[in-house]
Amino acid sequence: MRHLLVLLAVLAAPACFMAAPALAKPDADTRAWLARTAELSSDAMEGRDAGSPGHARAITLVERWFKAARLQPAGEAGTFRQTVPLHEVAVTAADMRVVAPDGSAAPLKFLHDITPRPATDLPAALAGAMRFAGYCSKAEAGSELKGKIAVCYGSRRAGRAAAAERLTAVAAAGAIAMLTVDDAGFTVEPQRWPDAYARAVAHDGAALPTGLPQFRVNGAALARLIAGSGRLAAAILTDAGLHRDLESFELPGRFEAALTTAQRRFNTEQLIGLLPGTDKSKAGEALLLGAHIDGYGFGEPVNGDALYNGTLDDAGYVALLGQLAARRGGKGFARPVLFAVWTAEEKGLLGARWWLMHPTVPREQLVGVINLDQLRPLFPLKALTLHGLGQNTLADTAKAVAQSLKIEIRPDREPERNLIRRVDSWPFMEAGIPAVNFVFAYDPGTQEERIYRDWYNRRYHRPQDDVTTPMDLDAARDFNRFFYTLVETAANGAAKPELKAAAR
Repeated sequence: MRHLLVLLAVLAAPACFMAAPALAKPDADTRAWLARTAELSSDAMEGRDAGSPGHARAITLVERWFKAARLQPAGEAGTFRQTVPLHEVAVTAADMRVVAPDGSAAPLKFLHDITPRPATDLPAALAGAMRFAGYCSKAEAGSELKGKIAVCYGSRRAGRAAAAERLTAVAAAGAIAMLTVDDAGFTVEPQRWPDAYARAVAHDGAALPTGLPQFRVNGAALARLIAGSGRLAAAILTDAGLHRDLESFELPGRFEAALTTAQRRFNTEQLIGLLPGTDKSKAGEALLLGAHIDGYGFGEPVNGDALYNGTLDDAGYVALLGQLAARRGGKGFARPVLFAVWTAEEKGLLGARWWLMHPTVPREQLVGVINLDQLRPLFPLKALTLHGLGQNTLADTAKAVAQSLKIEIRPDREPERNLIRRVDSWPFMEAGIPAVNFVFAYDPGTQEERIYRDWYNRRYHRPQDDVTTPMDLDAARDFNRFFYTLVETAANGAAKPELKAAAR
């Protein structure tokens, strides 16, 4: 009810809802999109965690949209639905502490100070002496870690040991576990706490994590790990933030953990609808439009709120698929268009990957993918980062459409964030299918960047990503218009999308 009341207030008086000057009165299409977004991310949908009752309600809602829009079922057994079987391991409880030589203990709060990596062989109890090994490169790991718990600074920048290198080095050195301290200096995407929960999910029958016990550590907890060593946590964090070398040293405290894990197998569902094409010569050239319906569901409370609604991640863009389908009302483009509502994106792009392994339409008919994720209409739409730029002709089409609407298209200027691999277009790119995804772009030091960073820090994968988010509805309208035009241009174009030679 709270979110419904917010939506009504937005539609009645949008000027007080938006962070930037926007429409005095949103147009009918934008109002309809916003209403779908609010309904799909309302508290009644409980954050749409894959396999949850709220997720099932959301699937039923979007299925109704597809039926009302006269799409045809393109899922399994003549339905819109496809079942995705999953296997999960979760850390359901954890008691962790640093015990000093005098026996006093400093607790580490689960999900706030430290989060264990869920694994099927995670021990119920773990204890050992600790050694700080800098960035945990092979040279830093040395031979002093044997039988100890390695404490590593988890740098995310070039020139230092990356995650895979750290793990290899620490395991080869004989460590019994690894605690990785967040890279506070990686300011383009700082780590945030608390974690919503500690779960790992895979397709049923695929391998879940195993191996060396690993823990993610909040930088604010480093002082407790190194207490009594004579070193200052603030100095280590500053030196690491400045990319300086870090000295390795023994820690006087002992790390202890009691861990409870649970496994479950469950099914979740996703939707595939078809808008048939009108040109028989292009009947085998399907364009796929995708967005993910799943969110985080219920998790660790932030500011007293435990429900992660996922309004802009990604309810708003499942809503946009529904809005496009409604606009067409069963009227096709030249090419057939598939409307895909993926599940389990937040658990590792599992729904999209499952469809590629178990396609409900022959894979060879798929000629291009337009994915909708990472879109945040928080400030005026002047530029878009385009994932896929330079790789395929679908990206060229998107660039031409954007330029016709006076939207600049840019390559990814923050590749170290690895955003291209974190959305459902990536499995299709890996499979050699032309695909694109978009991010609202901003210039460094501008108000737009400040708005985006603030949203990322306070709302992304947080309960605060709900319909109270101050959106720029002009920007939403402009992106939606771009999307409609891109789909029409690509679906009606004389030539089907192709990979470029450099991407083959």
